[in-house]
Amino acid sequence: MDVRAYGTQERGVVSGAGSHGNTFEGRTGAGPAPTAGLAASAEDAREAPRGAHGSLPVGETQAVHPDDLPDGLVVADRTGHIVCFNAAAARLTGCDPADALGLPLHSALPLEDMDGRRWWQLTDPYGGLATRTRQPERNLLLPGGREVLVAARYVRARPQGPLERLVVSLRGTEARRRAERSHAELIATVAHELRSPLTSVKGFTATLLAKWERFTDDQKQLMLETVDADANRITRLIAELLDISRIDSGRLEVRRQPLDIAAAVRRHVGAHIAAGRSADRFVVRIADPLPGLWADPDKIDQVLGNLLENAVRHGAGTVTIDVAPAPARIDEQGTAVTVSDEGPGIPEESMSRVFTRFWRGSRRGGTGLGLYIVKGIVEAHGGTITVGRAAAGGAQFRFTLPVGAPAFMA
Repeated sequence: MDVRAYGTQERGVVSGAGSHGNTFEGRTGAGPAPTAGLAASAEDAREAPRGAHGSLPVGETQAVHPDDLPDGLVVADRTGHIVCFNAAAARLTGCDPADALGLPLHSALPLEDMDGRRWWQLTDPYGGLATRTRQPERNLLLPGGREVLVAARYVRARPQGPLERLVVSLRGTEARRRAERSHAELIATVAHELRSPLTSVKGFTATLLAKWERFTDDQKQLMLETVDADANRITRLIAELLDISRIDSGRLEVRRQPLDIAAAVRRHVGAHIAAGRSADRFVVRIADPLPGLWADPDKIDQVLGNLLENAVRHGAGTVTIDVAPAPARIDEQGTAVTVSDEGPGIPEESMSRVFTRFWRGSRRGGTGLGLYIVKGIVEAHGGTITVGRAAAGGAQFRFTLPVGAPAFMA
């Protein structure tokens, strides 16, 4: 990475790597660039011309100014003085770049580890082992106790040579803390959801093993049916966790094949009726003809099953399922499925959180992961899903899938 700026006042550039992967140049104005290499000292940094606000490309290289970087960037020269201090670094540290330029690194960026030890004295980048090339990212403390994630790169002109430049990146810890909280919530939810069925399975199996002869056949069957239902519940939870892992890592696999979406909808409604729910509670409206649809049948079954189960369990009145052609993209036809009920609906202020992890609405129960997975499946197919209020006042979920035909059929 070439760093061609001395702070936020000079509009230099960060561009493609030089011969050693890092080349520092003192080019901050519109004049000709100096020779590659260490072209400026800390004193040069203080005296560098100010007010050049345009990025300066070198040849065909795309130019980027240090202030355009999302993370903090601090660069010290071979003497250990600051020659670059970008806007993100200023925001994280609360230090004005104009004050930081030219200062010793340990003065401009006084970092301590979690044990209160001064970081630059501990690591000694300029006097330590010449074989070192980097410091991995770790949590360190700024004055006042604020945590930042810090990583460093040691730039040398030759292997085991003297340090030419120290490049330090800074990041806030907010995103990591959010991820840690999300993981903790997931673990707590899974532990809670597993405890009840596992307790039931353990209790019934232990009772049957100890007192098998004392129970009638009907009692044994009831206990075994309960164990089977709880085992299915655990299996579903594990499947949800696997789906979340694949969605978060972008590895959710979609096996496309021709899919009759209308038949899939009718099959799910039929399953609810067979389970004892009234046929009068469901209205299915299919608009013919529907475009051919290529999708993963198992994944779409998950989507339909979740949306219908939510409408039946949390909604009220008639559950209406509409299937109709709809534009999925500007240049591609698709199919839209709308599931609506006549219940209390979802409050307006909660609609933006419906597809997030652990959202359960006003009613407890379940893991709160179903709609998060539904959204991930629909988007993996290239589709979209929205939530709104139905005409009858209940919740309305609508997902649209593109035709998704293979390229050889185009």
